[in-house]
Amino acid sequence: MNKLHVKKGDTVLVISGASKGLKGKVLEVSPKEGKVIVEKANMVIKHVKPRRQGEAGGRIEAEGALYASKVQVVCPRCKTAGRMGHTYVMEGDKKIAKRVCKNKDCGEIF
Repeated sequence: MNKLHVKKGDTVLVISGASKGLKGKVLEVSPKEGKVIVEKANMVIKHVKPRRQGEAGGRIEAEGALYASKVQVVCPRCKTAGRMGHTYVMEGDKKIAKRVCKNKDCGEIF
């Protein structure tokens, strides 16, 4: 099983490719392929055939998949994209892994 540093619902910054510099929310994560789908990033055109009578076919723009290594998570507190680390937090009697911002001025646990 492959683990990714990105989760569904995270705000990320695209750091390479045609959509470089774009911030968006992660819509889907595919750990098996190592890819993510980010809203409004890597837009592709799909040709759709009409399936029912009266339905229109044509070209539809949709988000394409990006490799997860091409995005960085944006910290919810300091609003900067960067590296993140992991720490363990005690919640009751359970030890839970959380992500932490590596920015020296922030250190937000999320």
